[in-house]
Amino acid sequence: MKKKSLDEINGSVNVPTVYESAFWQKFLAYSGPGALVAVGYMDPGNWLTSLAGGGQYGYTLLSVLFVSIIVAMIMQSLSIRLGVVTRTDLAQAIAQRVPKPVRIGLWLLNELAMMATDLTGVVGTSIALYLLFHLPLIVGVFLTVADVLIVLVFLRFGIRRVEFIVLATILVVGAIFTIEVCRAHPSWLAILNGIIPQSKIVTNHSELLLSLGIIGATIMPHNIYLHSALAQSRRYDEHDPAQVTETLKFANWDSIIHLIAALIVNALLLILGGTFHTASLNSLADVFYGLKNPQIVGTLSSPVMSWLFGFALLITGLISSITSTLAGQIVMEGYINIRLPLWKRRLLTRFVTLIPIVIIGCLIRFNEQQFEQLIIYAQIILSIALPFTLFPLVAITSDQKLMGNHASPLWQTIIEYALVILLTGLNLSALF
Repeated sequence: MKKKSLDEINGSVNVPTVYESAFWQKFLAYSGPGALVAVGYMDPGNWLTSLAGGGQYGYTLLSVLFVSIIVAMIMQSLSIRLGVVTRTDLAQAIAQRVPKPVRIGLWLLNELAMMATDLTGVVGTSIALYLLFHLPLIVGVFLTVADVLIVLVFLRFGIRRVEFIVLATILVVGAIFTIEVCRAHPSWLAILNGIIPQSKIVTNHSELLLSLGIIGATIMPHNIYLHSALAQSRRYDEHDPAQVTETLKFANWDSIIHLIAALIVNALLLILGGTFHTASLNSLADVFYGLKNPQIVGTLSSPVMSWLFGFALLITGLISSITSTLAGQIVMEGYINIRLPLWKRRLLTRFVTLIPIVIIGCLIRFNEQQFEQLIIYAQIILSIALPFTLFPLVAITSDQKLMGNHASPLWQTIIEYALVILLTGLNLSALF
């Protein structure tokens, strides 16, 4: 008997059948997995790359952000299709098709990517605690171990309540940055110009590296694995072709809507950094303290604005740990068939991540700005790991024998491969 992906939540949410006409009831029933995925697009790694992009290059890298989200929508759609049609997650699907050495190698690579994701949460949360409560960074790092308890408490509520909590977080964070950007009075014409791609993004090495950081922070491997499992949380008749088609439709709407929300939040962050481009607000601390200084941000300055910024950083760092824990479970179970309770999986990932963080932290004496560089490097690692997730995803979802009528047509497969090859080429050009 085939093992269920994320057995705790698999098929746990009832949805109306295709033969019922209650559109909004269906829409709400299917809404939720997209929020869990979208919050991964808003973790501290996204914060820092977006702020750094705006602080260093104004609004130029908005185009990278928009392209990244479009590619993310395509790849998340493939992930949803795999999960809904086959009732298999991506790790399971790959593991069934590759020899054991390749399977072990891909597992190790993805564990490294999960560590890089977890690192951004640890560093971002510890920086938020430092900014808000003046806790030393090393204390904040060790306090992040306690978020294991937060993950467990949230998951005890059931997946629907977790989805609601995450959605509320997205709305709160979005509201905070909408207020801050509107009060900053940015140049909307300059913002529109920033959406247009420019060749210097590729020719300027430092700009390319930061662009790859944005891409890695936006199209993260763990989100691709995660969505293929979360899509199976809804209980529907997988043997009814009409029901499968409707499930795909609503699941994709859920994904697109929440990814648009993630795009808006990241764009607001980049705009916030770009608006004060001349003030060089390149780091989280720069923005936090800059929001208190009228000489830097003018009428936007306020201790409340500064506190809201820090609070938003803290809650996104904590909430994103839920998705990285679930994704880690998917990867471990799918590739090497080891099943651990979520709290053990979370502790294992967190302690493995803490070792290099503490060592590096001691070497740099827990300097906040150098600490933030770890986040950017982690996003570049994620970008490098992406092709090893996306190539198999495209190949599997174009397999007509497996996917049936829902297999990607040839023209779509060619476009998808072209996007992954382009990303791989950008990675290689940045490294060499």
